[in-house]
Amino acid sequence: MHQSPPGGRAPVKWILALGLLATLLAGCEQGDNAGGGAMGGGERPPPQVSVLGVEPRSVDVVEEYAARVRGSREVEVRARVQGILEERLYTEGQVVEEGEPLFHIDREPYEIELQRAQAERANAQAELNQARREWQRISTLYNQNAVSERERDTALSARELAEARFALTETGVANAELNLDYTEVRAPLAGMTGLESFPEGSLIERGTLLTTVTQQDPVHVRFSLPEGDATLQRTARRAMAASGGEHQREALLILPDGSEYTESGIVDFTASTIDPRTGSVSARAVFPNADGDVVPGQFVRIKLKVQTLDDVFLIPQEAVGQGPEGARVFVVVDDTAQSRTVELGPVVDSRQVVLAGLEPGDRLVVNGQVALQDGMPVQANEVESHEEALEEAANAEASAGETSGAELGPDDAEADVQADEEA
Repeated sequence: MHQSPPGGRAPVKWILALGLLATLLAGCEQGDNAGGGAMGGGERPPPQVSVLGVEPRSVDVVEEYAARVRGSREVEVRARVQGILEERLYTEGQVVEEGEPLFHIDREPYEIELQRAQAERANAQAELNQARREWQRISTLYNQNAVSERERDTALSARELAEARFALTETGVANAELNLDYTEVRAPLAGMTGLESFPEGSLIERGTLLTTVTQQDPVHVRFSLPEGDATLQRTARRAMAASGGEHQREALLILPDGSEYTESGIVDFTASTIDPRTGSVSARAVFPNADGDVVPGQFVRIKLKVQTLDDVFLIPQEAVGQGPEGARVFVVVDDTAQSRTVELGPVVDSRQVVLAGLEPGDRLVVNGQVALQDGMPVQANEVESHEEALEEAANAEASAGETSGAELGPDDAEADVQADEEA
């Protein structure tokens, strides 16, 4: 009996292995064909976009400028006479009224000077009285031809000299009274006082700076306009010349903490020349400050309405992209996306002003426009505002994330099973 060699079973094993491999490959191919048929059987749906109806409107263009607050009047209080500073009569930093005493300077030397001037005036008055009596006698005798004309002229000259000396002493008395009054230093205007420059007991000269008084109601806010804001500059200059105030430009004040000041102001001055160092034009706005909320020296910001644009469109900035010919947007017409080249204006309140390129009633794509092409069919969802479009986009993204996570679960499980089988 013929026996097969020990190695004769190897072809049988190879045949069985090849058959099993062919079966597995055929099953995978059928699965792939089934999946491909399911995907190829339906067309991809058009992308969904959010559209917002746009209408023309008037838009106020508002600009902000850095500014500094100053008192409407800042006056240096100086000594008008020399002497010893005896007393400070105010509390530093307090608000004083116009004419309120601030300092006392030693009065005694000026009281003595006044008494001397008054004595000189009394002496001149006596000499004048004597000269007048002498003139009266001489003029009577002259009328009676008892004295010569020369004696009459001498008496007349004596009377006139006495009158001049008396007038001079009157001036001396007035000057002494004025100097005595200057020993009490008064506030030249109502406002907030500064620090004293010299303590009590100091010897001060005429003209020495004693303190400052700053009027804080109203306050002046100074800022600089860029050279390009010619419209605002012309308007402000007309406001200075106009008496009725029809050209006055209203201004708003932003305080250092970012809050808006409750009172509005008026731009009442712009310089007629451009500063060559900065290329800007100096300007000033006036604000009421009855409660003292605005402090001189603060850095603030001024908001001004530069101009009003009529018949323009205000759209979200995200809706604007770049095309071959410049800025563009997409609008939906008959469920088809159409590209529009637009002319852009300034940005107002985080919205883009479109000067040209849109029509009233256009359905502007405000979400989902990133992958759009001109002429592409779309599914448009109407929204009332850009915020609503953003909310829809966020919800769609969240839903897509949840769906993706759910689909990954079975795949991960299948992968784990396959890994176990291979092991």
